[in-house]
Amino acid sequence: MKKVFIKTHGCQMNEYDSAKMLDLLRSEEDYELAESEQQADLLILNTCSIREKAQEKVFHQIGRWKKIKDSNPDLKIAIGGCVASQEGEKIIKRAPSVDIVFGPQTLHKLPDLIKNNEIDDRSQIDISFPKIEKFDHIPTPDYGEPSSFVSVMEGCNKYCSFCVVPHTRGHEVSRNFDDILNEVSALADNGTREIHLLGQNVNNFKGLQNGDKSSLAKLIVEVAKIANIERIRFTTSHPHEFKDDLVEVYGSVPELVSHVHLPVQSGSDRILKLMRRRYTVEKYLDLINRIKSARPDMSFSSDFIVGFPDESEEDFQATMDIVNEVGFDESYSFIYSPRPNTPAAEMPDCVPLEEKKLRLDILQNRLNQLSYGYSRKMVGSTQNCLITARSKKDPGEFQARTINDRVVNFRPKKHKIGDFINLKILDAYTNSLRGEVKDLS
Repeated sequence: MKKVFIKTHGCQMNEYDSAKMLDLLRSEEDYELAESEQQADLLILNTCSIREKAQEKVFHQIGRWKKIKDSNPDLKIAIGGCVASQEGEKIIKRAPSVDIVFGPQTLHKLPDLIKNNEIDDRSQIDISFPKIEKFDHIPTPDYGEPSSFVSVMEGCNKYCSFCVVPHTRGHEVSRNFDDILNEVSALADNGTREIHLLGQNVNNFKGLQNGDKSSLAKLIVEVAKIANIERIRFTTSHPHEFKDDLVEVYGSVPELVSHVHLPVQSGSDRILKLMRRRYTVEKYLDLINRIKSARPDMSFSSDFIVGFPDESEEDFQATMDIVNEVGFDESYSFIYSPRPNTPAAEMPDCVPLEEKKLRLDILQNRLNQLSYGYSRKMVGSTQNCLITARSKKDPGEFQARTINDRVVNFRPKKHKIGDFINLKILDAYTNSLRGEVKDLS
């Protein structure tokens, strides 16, 4: 059997896509997963373009792989994902050692691209946007992780002024409702207990159900009915598309976890308007309160961009104000990165980089303080957790995850990966919790 090594940059959508690449290559080309790059017949880099210098990160990796190819001329190198979609033929021109370039929407063509390259030894490029076609070619899963991703839609129509996703993943296209349920059912039959529904703008899902457009809320209701599925998450949601029926489902579907990632990006209405986010701080806070009314124990995480072009001290303080008012749990924050073909990249910006770094440091310190505070509050409580893996540091321990996605390390008794277990939280650390098995019988 030939062997493939896949390296993944970026988001959970890319993790899902990489898993599907492997499924395709296993079923159509008889590949198996290589344990290292040196063992591989095919190297795949699944790329992300969301941050600045993403292209350089890709070419540095290609340079490292070229050294392997120099000693193994039969080795194939394939570049996929959003940088591939963004750069296309430029990748081949700058790095002739690359054999195949494909986009997020053409990963299903990878087996044919490999065959064509083997036939005529010429580089193959396909970064087209054939809508939702790729899902028609992805094999039905015959295995399941304890927690599994399921992509429900692709692309985004929001065109936020800072974001390159509409250019690299295309316009929004939703999968067929029943196809998603079939994938979830197959995963559930093979050991999955938690489903994580994915989309760049997941709460604008409009897949066809019996010929009519559906919604994420309706999809969640049906996923919850599938045997063995005990937890449901979704990412990434846009506040503008968080409709009333999705808020209401928190009051009626206990399988939906009491945690949601709801990117706000900034606490300043002026900056939000420049970002083209389509909501105000007031509307965002109203949404938070409505979700809390439906599920009082909700926790929220978010994304923040610091140093957006011409962000004032007052704008930054407004971001700190919303952080303190909501009390976000684990969140992500970055200094603004200008991306190709986005309006924000052309905006004037007079804020020095050192000031932006200082603001990021202030924000991250506060976010970390809040997150650690939530962890400390969990000490002494009993948490229902899903066992996901063995501990990376101690093979005698297991890792489990709480509803708010905290990692808990513990010593098992008669437990196995994929079980739900009640753990008493003994201590909180920077990035994890310590627990012990709690017998409630």
